[in-house]
Amino acid sequence: MDARDLLRSVRMAGSAQGRRTVAAAWRRKRTDARDLPPYGTERARVPGAAVRAEPMPGGGTVHFARSVLRVRVAAGGAVFCGWDGAAPEPSYALAGPSKWGPAPGLADGGCPEADPRALLEPDPDGWRVVSERVTVRVSAHGAVEFRTPGGRLLRRELPPRWWDPAGAAEGTRGARWVQRSETPADARVYGLGGRAAGPRLAAGTYRLWNTDPGGSFEPGDDPLYITMPVQLLVSDAGCHLVFHDNTWDGRVTLRDGEEGAGSGHDRHGGCELRMDGGPLRYWVIAGTPSRVLAGWTALTGRPALPPRWALGHQHARWGFGSEQEVRRVAAGYREHGLPLSALHLDIDHLDGHRVFTVDRANFPDLPGLARDLREQGVRLVSIVDPAVKREPGLGAYDGGRAVDAFVRDVRGREVRGVVWPGEAVFPDFTDPAVRTWWGGLYVERLAQGFAGVWHDMNEPVSFAAFGEPTLPRSARHALEGAGGDHRQAHNVYGLAMAAAGYQGLRELRPEQRPFLFSRSGWAGMQRYGGTWSGDVATGWAGLRASLALVLGLGLCGVPYSGPDVGGFTGSPSPELYLRWFQLGAYLPFFRTHSAIDAGRREPWEFGPEVLEHARAALAERARLLPYLDTLAHVAHRTGAPYVRPLWWNSPGDRALRDCGDAFLLGDSLLVAPVLEPGVTMRAVRLPRGLWYDTATGEAHRGRTRVRIAAPRGRIPVLARAGAVLPVAGEGGAVELEAWAPRRDRSGGGVLFTGDPDGWGRPRMERFVSRWADGAVVVERDGGEEPGYTVRVRGAGS
Repeated sequence: MDARDLLRSVRMAGSAQGRRTVAAAWRRKRTDARDLPPYGTERARVPGAAVRAEPMPGGGTVHFARSVLRVRVAAGGAVFCGWDGAAPEPSYALAGPSKWGPAPGLADGGCPEADPRALLEPDPDGWRVVSERVTVRVSAHGAVEFRTPGGRLLRRELPPRWWDPAGAAEGTRGARWVQRSETPADARVYGLGGRAAGPRLAAGTYRLWNTDPGGSFEPGDDPLYITMPVQLLVSDAGCHLVFHDNTWDGRVTLRDGEEGAGSGHDRHGGCELRMDGGPLRYWVIAGTPSRVLAGWTALTGRPALPPRWALGHQHARWGFGSEQEVRRVAAGYREHGLPLSALHLDIDHLDGHRVFTVDRANFPDLPGLARDLREQGVRLVSIVDPAVKREPGLGAYDGGRAVDAFVRDVRGREVRGVVWPGEAVFPDFTDPAVRTWWGGLYVERLAQGFAGVWHDMNEPVSFAAFGEPTLPRSARHALEGAGGDHRQAHNVYGLAMAAAGYQGLRELRPEQRPFLFSRSGWAGMQRYGGTWSGDVATGWAGLRASLALVLGLGLCGVPYSGPDVGGFTGSPSPELYLRWFQLGAYLPFFRTHSAIDAGRREPWEFGPEVLEHARAALAERARLLPYLDTLAHVAHRTGAPYVRPLWWNSPGDRALRDCGDAFLLGDSLLVAPVLEPGVTMRAVRLPRGLWYDTATGEAHRGRTRVRIAAPRGRIPVLARAGAVLPVAGEGGAVELEAWAPRRDRSGGGVLFTGDPDGWGRPRMERFVSRWADGAVVVERDGGEEPGYTVRVRGAGS
């Protein structure tokens, strides 16, 4: 503990909760000092020279003097590499079968079949495996190259290095290791989960350890709540995703490449991945961005489809405090003519912050409140934290003890921490029986009338006056029967909790799609729901971080996300609140939220001008709901995010790769939010094609930089020429908004309709737009009448 930690602990000791956090921090420190295996002598190891190779279905195995590498091409084109016997399964990331869809950590999980056409064969410098989308070359000393079918380098993994504990058998899974890679000089890197700076990740070091940053965060803060060893790289050679399937703590250090001028040589970009333990295994998926995300979500699970109401505007505040205040806020939305889809109740509605309870004094009739709001078209959503107060007589605590649900230490004692209710214990969600028990507890939330849940504090967090605010690293976990400690379980704790909640809600309310989003998670979390920014700082930097998070998470396969509009902490200025609100109106998860001491977030609290402009943003959100619902179905089927970087359809356009201040909403719209104060004009770099300013109808040619008006009342939104968007017309009926294609081109769009909240099979309709006899014609794919009112906009060129 350094001097700052000591000072902080002294300050916190002044209150009862503060004294608990000091005691918890010391207890955690002593526990790890006692129970973690001591660091001893280590022996460095590299693969050495190749000895022999064995062809196998989909690839083969190469034996080196001191290591073994398995290469396996899956039927969908993903390539698996595993060192020292590391197999694809068991894995928390891969989508395995269960009664209600994918579940984590199943030994007979979702690893795809091998591609029988891919064979390991000799190569001049070793061996190669040729597949449809990528060629893998393994050198005689353990380097692994991935090249396009045309021979262009995507990445080169250099021979890894392990540090085995002295006396341990070679290939020990607990050994720490490092793997360095080289990438093309022009490559840009995205992903690594939810990062506040980006979406393009600059050179530097990023930690892989899910963390509550405490208080609030801005672009310079790292790590945050969701870290994933998932990188998406874009270069002239092509796009590829690499995923290191290892849940331990680690660090990724990125290095930018440099292209040689004239006859000079390029300096490769690079990555160094250091892991504190666990298997060295990884997947590589190559192709266009859409193919990469389709392959990634086929491997780890397609994104959950939210109910349609979850695409509307949602409002939350930590500190509603009473049923009367909730009713007042709902009435305010009605009185001001503002659409509202859901209200979220934070920890203040619980009895002493205890999970699965209700403060009856301030919320005497929660089911009645939920029923009244539901009649007005507003759902209630409840917070659910994982920590259970250590209090005999409390139902969740007694029930958990009865099934041995809580994390224990090496000596078999319950691990105690401190969270909002006080001293607490933590369910071990890596145990299938505990997930089943926990999922059954959601019957209480449904009985209170809640339509959805949001998981918070599930990194997991245990308050500490110093050190890391989480469980001891030595704490024991089931890990699906394999057993292990918190070093291995920490990063998947939130993912496994999401699985428990999702499966419980499906069991308890099988006729409805669950609505669940989680502050923490890991690779594959999209199959259970979405996420949000967490406690983003109120300020223009926090606004920029909000967009970076949504874009980065989408490229990791998590398409449904959004920020706390207005920022979690502090009181935004009217201008900042409005610009944040306008951005949120075009993001998948659109929710205002704030801390208990950060002021109100209702639009009418910021003056009549903000109210007027917020009303316009909400009206546009409501108009675009059929389009957003269609994007949700597309994401569910293909993994393509709702919010996409500008290079999504033009990865070869270098000028777009560093653009992080605008985005595509689906394929049809380009949104350029205002991210700085006092801005009334926005410069935007346009992708290829023709784009219409949706406010003025002015056409702009792509691959140029244009300036577009961004008055206080709106942010620039452009439509792609030829796009056919499903929108809500008068009375909410679906209409088609067609933007004229270029004279020598055609365009189109798609619409999904069907069961808004349940599991009914949706109907998909495709439409084509084209010029005929000097006018724009829209018809169904196949030449039939569209069956909807069509409104044509734009003049074409």
